[in-house]
Amino acid sequence: MNLRQRVVVLGANGFVGRRVLAALAAADWAIPIAAGHRAAAPVAGGEYIQVDATDEAALRRAFAGAAGVVNCVSGDARTIVESSRAVLGAAAATAAAPRVVHMSSIAAYGSVSGVVDESAPLLGDLGPYSAAKAEAESLAAQAQNTVVFRPGIIYGPHSTRWSDELARLLVARRIGDLGNNGGGYCNLVHVDDVVAAIISALRLPGTAGQAFNLAAPQPPTWNEYFARYAAALGAAPVRSMSQLRLGLELAAVAPALRIVELSARMLRLSQVNAIPVLRPSLIKLCRHAIILDSQKATRILELRWTPLEQGLKSTAAWFAASR
Repeated sequence: MNLRQRVVVLGANGFVGRRVLAALAAADWAIPIAAGHRAAAPVAGGEYIQVDATDEAALRRAFAGAAGVVNCVSGDARTIVESSRAVLGAAAATAAAPRVVHMSSIAAYGSVSGVVDESAPLLGDLGPYSAAKAEAESLAAQAQNTVVFRPGIIYGPHSTRWSDELARLLVARRIGDLGNNGGGYCNLVHVDDVVAAIISALRLPGTAGQAFNLAAPQPPTWNEYFARYAAALGAAPVRSMSQLRLGLELAAVAPALRIVELSARMLRLSQVNAIPVLRPSLIKLCRHAIILDSQKATRILELRWTPLEQGLKSTAAWFAASR
């Protein structure tokens, strides 16, 4: 890209979107444009646009003069598909033909197992979210000047689900060694590596029309990850959870805590963040024996993956400070 190009970041209020904006603001070649459905703080060196990511006409106006678009929109299955259709349609109708970075997920592969590279089928058969990610990718595959990323578990400071929520579960001894239920692979990728990949995709020639897995090499099992994260948090050793104990957590304790969590959120009680909830979807993920092959991203995007110990150390320090 040429010096000081406009780059629109959709989902600017989210975990990845905020980090992308910060990286663009620190660069000497970009003008970051934060775009979201609700108001946000001013962007350093850029601007903010309030826009509905499912409104193609509004997106066309937002994309005017942009050299790049980063789609970090999250939400339910319907939002994922409709926003992807609108973003890709708006980009195709924009005279500048911006480079679009489309954020997909490991979930698009569905139940595919083993070592998986970008040529594997997108089954999208693990529920509505998985199906939506696969459908959105089918739309992206038909678009011009688009790069697709399929990240695994994005962790790091400020990650609500994969760093804060898991830390609270580990500190509260509500999760630990799951035995056979934790023998699947945890395809971790630090948020800084995701941002680096996005920046490379915006700037490097020859990336359009390609898809990339994003996960650090040699992923640990979920049991190994819980043990290493707990050690970084000062919560080792982890608790060994029998099938009976896990069943009780999922069938009785977790639903009750979920009700408390939702009620506290409705009443805007600050204590809601202290309630760890073990979700059935996490246990299903912990059983999944899939390993993302990210050699393509390493080679073409020239990524240098954050070592797990380094990533866990900074994440644990953030968690301790945030409490």
